[in-house]
Amino acid sequence: MLRIQPDECPYLPRGVRLHDDVVRGNKVLLAPEKAIELDGIGVAILSRVTGKATFAAIVDDLVETFDAPRDQIEQDVQSFLSRLRGRMYLRVIS
Repeated sequence: MLRIQPDECPYLPRGVRLHDDVVRGNKVLLAPEKAIELDGIGVAILSRVTGKATFAAIVDDLVETFDAPRDQIEQDVQSFLSRLRGRMYLRVIS
């Protein structure tokens, strides 16, 4: 199951990292032989993925930072991180 549970800690596995792309002037997610351009929302989410913060803590921080409805943020973060997990760009610690 790709869904991330509230108490799981997502992290970027070895070889995957957030990177400043000076040519394009934004951040990208670098993976082996891939560079994925990120929008502001993707950067906001991935900047909180530390391997120590739980999924619930990431959502809480985003709710506080953006003063947005928790349900909407949780759904957006779950969708984004689950897609990355499905492509093996993200793993979780239970």
